[in-house]
Amino acid sequence: MDTATASQKAAPVIGKGRMLHTMIRVFDLKKSLDFYSRLLGMEVLRQRDVPEGRYTLAFVGYGAEDTSTVIELTHNWDQKEPYALGTAFGHLAIGVADVYATCATLAKEGVKITRAPGPVKFGTTVIAFIEDPDGYKIELIQRA
Repeated sequence: MDTATASQKAAPVIGKGRMLHTMIRVFDLKKSLDFYSRLLGMEVLRQRDVPEGRYTLAFVGYGAEDTSTVIELTHNWDQKEPYALGTAFGHLAIGVADVYATCATLAKEGVKITRAPGPVKFGTTVIAFIEDPDGYKIELIQRA
């Protein structure tokens, strides 16, 4: 029996799970909140300062945490310079109605467009890549 067949028949360890959030560390929380809320249209769902730990958590997303996956922005107060992002993390992905118009608007706001809107290689799906204030890549995917 091959691996794919074996994994399809095995009961999942977790059972029925749900993706809750992904966390990214941000250098300037104010800039990040502006980017994700004003420019990308996410709602700031909650924010909490933890003075004893010297950090702030802010959760942003397109829906409530009990029904939608959100992003946790973690701001460590004592961080003196931007984070090194490394090479393991790929990107976040967001569906938008019109990738071309979205990129045009974001470009006017000074958002870095790292891959201009257009179809994927060898396909028809229209995508673009942008960067948030910390350099995290975000793929915009056109959804009908």
